[in-house]
Amino acid sequence: MSGLSLRFGVSENPVAGFLLRVFNPAKTVADGFKFRNKESRRLKKAPMDELWAASKLCRVANVMGPYLESL
Repeated sequence: MSGLSLRFGVSENPVAGFLLRVFNPAKTVADGFKFRNKESRRLKKAPMDELWAASKLCRVANVMGPYLESL
């Protein structure tokens, strides 16, 4: 991620003397799709059982299911 895609959807918020940069919800969702098959699965930072548990808890298992099944 670089250039415009890195700056798009960022808000800067001063917190305790620091400038906190946060992506807006639209950018976060778009990045989730963009990077859906990349780092977390490759590095095993998000075990499949935890992904399924989170999807069920957040009531998005039907949406996430096809993506999880493809991994």
